[in-house]
Amino acid sequence: MRYVYLVVFFVVVLAVGALGFRGSISTRPPLEVFPDMDRQSKFHPQVPTSFFADGRTDRPIPAGTVARGDLRADSHLYAGRNAAGDFASGFPTDLEIDRQFIDRGRERYEIYCTPCHGSLGNGRGIVTNYGWGGPANLHADLIRNQPEGEIYNTITNGKNTMFSLGDKIVPEDRWAIVAYVRALQRSQNGRIEDVPASHKGELN
Repeated sequence: MRYVYLVVFFVVVLAVGALGFRGSISTRPPLEVFPDMDRQSKFHPQVPTSFFADGRTDRPIPAGTVARGDLRADSHLYAGRNAAGDFASGFPTDLEIDRQFIDRGRERYEIYCTPCHGSLGNGRGIVTNYGWGGPANLHADLIRNQPEGEIYNTITNGKNTMFSLGDKIVPEDRWAIVAYVRALQRSQNGRIEDVPASHKGELN
């Protein structure tokens, strides 16, 4: 019977603690069951401290620190270069080059590239109406013959009057733009021989 009373007592205490004082107002300090949880010895952001010689609680990131999941060891995917350090031909093996991927490239191209290079990639974007620079014609042999990694590098780091877009476009989207540029180049330099015999009847 004694155990029954103890159980009832604890149930009542828990019920009162959880429900009985909800919404009540008191001028007394709250009961701290675990004071070390309420009053932890810790640094708050941008608060001065005498613990470090420079007086800052915010510590500089140690040299060589890499964020989790951001090692970027694949030089082809992240730098557009092969193991020898040359611009890589083709696309990284981790990427699936399908219609959805190219459509993503078209979307990113229209946002970041069309103002200068034009919707056709001929270098006649809207900026040319204001006498700004001389955007490259993406159909020129110089660019058509470049490895995919070099085009990726240009998007990443810029070239001549083109500024870098590496801080605005994630690596996978840069490759999607490269794929779309290749599609644009193919569309403007296609030949009748490139059309499969089964589809030639659809041509006007």
